[in-house]
Amino acid sequence: MTTYSAVLRDHTFRVLFGTRTLSVLADTLRIVALSLLVYAATDSPALAALAYGIGFLPQLAGASLLGALADRVRPRRLIVLGYLAEAAVAAVLATVALPVWAALTLVAAAALLTPVFMGAQNSLIAETLTGDAYVLGRSLANVASSLAQLIGMAGAGIAVATLGGRNAMLLAALGHIIAAAWTHLSLPDFPAPRHHRSEARRAPGTGLAAASWKGNAALLRDRTVRRLLLVQWLPPAFITGAEALMVPYAATRGFPAGAAGWLLAAIPVGMVAGNVVVGRLLAPTRRERLVPALIALMGLPCLAFAAPVSWGLSWPVLAAALVVVGVGFAFGLGVQAAFRDALPADGRGQAFGLLSTGLMTAQGLLPALAGLLAEALPTGLVIALLGTATLLAAVTAVARQTSSRPPAPAHVA
Repeated sequence: MTTYSAVLRDHTFRVLFGTRTLSVLADTLRIVALSLLVYAATDSPALAALAYGIGFLPQLAGASLLGALADRVRPRRLIVLGYLAEAAVAAVLATVALPVWAALTLVAAAALLTPVFMGAQNSLIAETLTGDAYVLGRSLANVASSLAQLIGMAGAGIAVATLGGRNAMLLAALGHIIAAAWTHLSLPDFPAPRHHRSEARRAPGTGLAAASWKGNAALLRDRTVRRLLLVQWLPPAFITGAEALMVPYAATRGFPAGAAGWLLAAIPVGMVAGNVVVGRLLAPTRRERLVPALIALMGLPCLAFAAPVSWGLSWPVLAAALVVVGVGFAFGLGVQAAFRDALPADGRGQAFGLLSTGLMTAQGLLPALAGLLAEALPTGLVIALLGTATLLAAVTAVARQTSSRPPAPAHVA
């Protein structure tokens, strides 16, 4: 049986795993520091929230215009470029007194590259790890990312209080520079996919944007790929929308100061536990069969937030419910192998970029939509409605969607 230690013995995965974890830590520090600096400069909660999420939506444009690049350029070069771009953004924000609009524009521009280098990373992992090792590798990456975000959130507050916001962003820049150097020195210089090199010789006039549009369209036309994309996009997006309402919900319920922070931390805790248990203890076929049940596990606890105040549900009880929600995120482990196997070998980088882009876009839009609903409906009811939407997604996530391999995947330009 494949183990985490066996996965970590693979040199390529170990480099990708370590550098990405370091990058998540650095990026979390930069995001929190920028949000705090924007709030201090403007006294605007809306602008502070925009600073926190400004890197999400531009990824849609990046995938549309640049997505094909992930399969045309050597992956090490793309990954190093991505880390250096993030380091440059953090360094400029730390050293140049930019107006708020310029700082946000800079972060948004850098986010255009995210689908490209994330696609290259995930494609390399899919090629390096075979069989169940791939799923365990993704599980390990999910655990590390969740822990890095938790540590980054806590560490960001300490760093900003101790060093100041701008020095904290310099520390974030250093983290990205280390990740770039680590990648350049340790990751093998794999070639770009042969298909695109030969295609470029045959059709030198084909533009990158046109190829990216054509590739994304081919992926979305494939019924199996489209279904597996949607099942990975929608449930996390619904829960992110519910998560975004925890602060106003805690305030309307009159919970003590700090309760909202515990509610927000509960889902990542559950995600770590769920990924370890499902990834390490369950067989691949068992994970695939449990996909609908785990998605339902994400949505069902959200219904508790619509309970009347007279029921007296305390914040620790609700935090425990959110831990269960986090456990349900392990459903992705039962989908990832099927998704990888459904992809054309000559366009995996773009496909993985599209996956991460759709996820980030949905997670950027749903909090805004949830906030608008909460202007007209009770906050707890909106959280419950998002949980209901997640349950509906569970109904459509049948086991055969995660276990069948399509006979002829679409080719990506």
